[in-house]
Amino acid sequence: MRIEKQPARLLLQGGTVLDPVTGNQSRMDILLRRGTISRLAPSIQDEKAVAVDCSGKIITLGFCDLHAHFREPGREDKETLETGSRAALAGGYTRVCIMPNTNPPLDSPEAIRFIVEKAESLPVHIHPIGALTKGQKGREITEMGGMSEEGAVAFSDDGIPVADGEVMRRALEYALLTGKPVINHAEDPSLRNDGVMHEGEISTRLGLPGNPAEAEGVMVFRDAMLRALTGGRLHVPHVSTAEAVEIVRQFRDNVQLTAEVTPHHLYFTDESLKTYDTHFKVAPPLRSEKHRQALIRALETGVIDCIATDHAPHTREEKEATFANAPFGMIGLESAFGAVHKI
Repeated sequence: MRIEKQPARLLLQGGTVLDPVTGNQSRMDILLRRGTISRLAPSIQDEKAVAVDCSGKIITLGFCDLHAHFREPGREDKETLETGSRAALAGGYTRVCIMPNTNPPLDSPEAIRFIVEKAESLPVHIHPIGALTKGQKGREITEMGGMSEEGAVAFSDDGIPVADGEVMRRALEYALLTGKPVINHAEDPSLRNDGVMHEGEISTRLGLPGNPAEAEGVMVFRDAMLRALTGGRLHVPHVSTAEAVEIVRQFRDNVQLTAEVTPHHLYFTDESLKTYDTHFKVAPPLRSEKHRQALIRALETGVIDCIATDHAPHTREEKEATFANAPFGMIGLESAFGAVHKI
């Protein structure tokens, strides 16, 4: 991580300081000396400091995103490590965990080393996630030990569910030796089929193939059972349904697992797709209001541990295709805090 040169004395005035530990927020001035907070008070006067008016702004700790797609190597026309890092910084993120579904995938120690070395000059910390299976084909486990030694913080084939239960079991067992969690895209491929949005009243009206909520619930249940069997570490990504929330709730008491939700699943519903806007085509899909409310309650009560953006950029040309042909995914690093804070 590279930090640009800052003034020796920097005074942030009039901002709302949000303390994520206590949950308190108040208007405060902050004085930094050589990049370190030296004083925090309702009003600070320092003629030697460079003053920045932070009125109407929120000041808090840098965020860490557990789930983003930066597309490098292979699809730099969509996003590079540098552009993704700048988007993260603009949204208040200082650490980002990036998924391995690049071209080629990050499925070897050498690929992980490439990301770690290239990230040294970037303005945020980049933490690569290694692929769960070779080529993300769901058949052969990757060299997890070597990737972990090179800096992989977790293992996932995100975007492609590991459908074979035996492969998922072995992955959890091998990952346990590294102490790193496994993240499986929580959709049953056979139930999801060719669904492009949430299966329900809206999909029927639009004449679009639906993806039922049960496709997520079935996979979350299977993975939670395998976690109980193996003792491995399991993280459930982008929970989108009330069914999955209930499964996570039931298993949390006896099985240690964690879960995340995205800003777009907290903020939007399948109503947003009524105009066939491909910007709202995501996987898992935006669900109904019932599911959105369940996600908010789960986050408030601690059933879901955190918010992760699932930042997934595509080219303009790709997203301007027909709804059936447009890729899944939306960007989110720059808008995540604003959307969630509004909720």
